[in-house]
Amino acid sequence: MPTLAAIADGAGAFAIDKIVVASPQPDEVLVEIKAAGICHTDHASLSWKRPLVMGHEGAGVVRETGSGVTHVKSGDRVVLNWCIPCGDCFQCRRGDTVLCETSRPAHVMEPSRGHAHANGTRWRGRPIDRSFNIGTLSGLTLVRKEAVTSIPAGVPFPVAAISGCGVMTGFGSAVNVARVQPGESVAVLGCGGVGLNIIQGAHLAGATPIIAIDSNPAALERARRFGATESILAGRDDLELRAVAGKIRTLTGDRGADYAFEATSVPALAFVPLLFIRDGGLALQVSGINDPVTVPMPWFMWNKRYITPLYGGCQPARDFPRIFDHYKRGELHLDELVTRTYRLEQLGEALDDMLTGRNAKGVILFD
Repeated sequence: MPTLAAIADGAGAFAIDKIVVASPQPDEVLVEIKAAGICHTDHASLSWKRPLVMGHEGAGVVRETGSGVTHVKSGDRVVLNWCIPCGDCFQCRRGDTVLCETSRPAHVMEPSRGHAHANGTRWRGRPIDRSFNIGTLSGLTLVRKEAVTSIPAGVPFPVAAISGCGVMTGFGSAVNVARVQPGESVAVLGCGGVGLNIIQGAHLAGATPIIAIDSNPAALERARRFGATESILAGRDDLELRAVAGKIRTLTGDRGADYAFEATSVPALAFVPLLFIRDGGLALQVSGINDPVTVPMPWFMWNKRYITPLYGGCQPARDFPRIFDHYKRGELHLDELVTRTYRLEQLGEALDDMLTGRNAKGVILFD
């Protein structure tokens, strides 16, 4: 079936072009995309050294299922996830499904392998990979059955779409990975889409104080609305954010935060959260920075820990129902995250708005 999609050329550019999507194999689902979120990783995918169908946040309607699919049927509303576990490998048996050794969701810059079924999507007569094996910036997408989860009534497609990665990554990093507890202190560097969901997750966990840090006053104002109790405007000339670190110590009893999260996608800031945490605290680099960076080893003293959590420790069957329940109870503010919607042909404008910080989240609508 032909459809339009955003195709990254691997060298920094993209085009809107026609692709052809096959009918599902037994373990696949064909989904008509209704909404697709935009994040910094989509911009990064422009330079992943090969053509691919862009996008990794999406929600839509099941058009067709393979013979081995039983948990969804044609007409069901679904959200897609790029944590596509096989269920049988070493990591899946341990419960670390985001590290599945078969579908390898962590290795997004490699050509697809194993269960990806790349031949199900063709561009200009040749097979083409889909970003994160789902490629949601497309009218149709063909994915493995493990990539789809039903959306309950009352959850709009744009909300479901952004839950597929940005919400999951931020919320899950606070709740699943850091496991923030009531009364613990949290600092969040970068208050875009992921950062705001870290703040929301920390707020739901009962953290206090929750300190938002950004160089954009408008972003800090948004952070307050999403649960931050304190805000610090970062000076652009303070490269290591030493002044910010001092203010965090003042707000945390001259100790430092229990947890500090980086959500900026700025390589130079990857290790700066180590300066924000107390001795024995935990720094989390959430934005997925892949560039080479260096760090002075004394920043790790004393007993400070640093991790780069993947996808908020997502387990789709557990986490998406929980996120949607919080949303329906008014405990997660997801409608408010969608700053602006676009058509597929406005993707360039959507990426520009994201890169300049004009949006918390932009969403492409296909209807």
